[in-house]
Amino acid sequence: MMELVTACGGGSSEPAPSAPGPVAANVLPITVNGALCSAGAAYPNKPCVSVTVCTPGTAECETITDILLDTGSYGLRIFKDALTNVNLQQVAAGTGSLTECVGFGDGTSLWGPVQTADVILGNEPAVRIPIQVIDSTFGTLPVSCFDAHQSPADAQYTGILGVGLFTEDCGTMCRDNVDNGIYYACNGTDCIKTAVPLAGQVPNPAAALPGDNNGVIVQLPTVPDGKAASLNGQLVLGIGTQSNNTPSGVTAYGANEIGEFTTLLSGKTYRSFIDSGSNGFFFSPPASSPIPICGGLDSPWFCPSSKLDLSATNTGDGGAPSGEVAFQIDNFTNLIGSGNSVFAEIGANFPVRRGPFDWGLPFFFGQNVFVGFDGRSSNLGDGPYWAY
Repeated sequence: MMELVTACGGGSSEPAPSAPGPVAANVLPITVNGALCSAGAAYPNKPCVSVTVCTPGTAECETITDILLDTGSYGLRIFKDALTNVNLQQVAAGTGSLTECVGFGDGTSLWGPVQTADVILGNEPAVRIPIQVIDSTFGTLPVSCFDAHQSPADAQYTGILGVGLFTEDCGTMCRDNVDNGIYYACNGTDCIKTAVPLAGQVPNPAAALPGDNNGVIVQLPTVPDGKAASLNGQLVLGIGTQSNNTPSGVTAYGANEIGEFTTLLSGKTYRSFIDSGSNGFFFSPPASSPIPICGGLDSPWFCPSSKLDLSATNTGDGGAPSGEVAFQIDNFTNLIGSGNSVFAEIGANFPVRRGPFDWGLPFFFGQNVFVGFDGRSSNLGDGPYWAY
């Protein structure tokens, strides 16, 4: 799973809408650094949605904004601070309380109990599912739960809606292994590692819907001149299940058991994935084609002297299909100085030399990106796959 990296900060497709427009039942509006995001200063390229959470079996609900849309993780996670008008039911783990530590690619993590809620996405029927309530004070934070966010202000979001390729947030690894490093059973302040059956894990909420549950489509418009103050788009639930989510003219790229396909850039091969929760293109450039970074040891953002036109080849798991992706990298310092918050041409050095290629939010601008869930079928094929 990947999250945005705040410390650091292609192809033909259907046209993406410039604004959400009339909202169908299977549509959630997205604002990138817009009205659905928290007020005040925020990091660039932050895609926000709203989600309604209810006390199970009641009409006691609240709609929560500033939820980060993340195709690189799975599950709904909301800070306890934001859940002020609902009473959720604690999920048990033996005689204790099921609790979770989820880590992200920027080195941060989220800690807190797993509780049951009725969750509403758009105007779809409510689904009763476990969610993570983010609370760093719950039980005793494990030493291995690095840099756990303390509050929405610390994380710079109220929660995360993870709608990536998989239907559970850990799958068979956490079902079959006590020492999975993710799930814990807490009795008071004592928290021990535990295995969790698939049905008890935090699920991808979009995959839990009674219909429109085989994938999602992220639709964001082109960013004029590569930068904008904010941007409006939409998250469409389901693929090929309704007239507003029927794919046309897109290619599906199969992903492996951990959600990756292959990217080739200037002779260097990367494991890669597509992640709306990462706010730039993150990769370690080939030695033959270095890209200057901005000044300062804590700034891995790229700062070329002039805009770079790059081209990579994406290949689905198993060796096919392959397709070219054109993208650009511009000077991060100059772009941030423009006073805008949305950028199509920002990227940073991935901190691990042999790390993956993270196609972050700029990849989504100007094209419809399909996320096909593992074990679910559509007219694009069987998941897991990315399509664009």
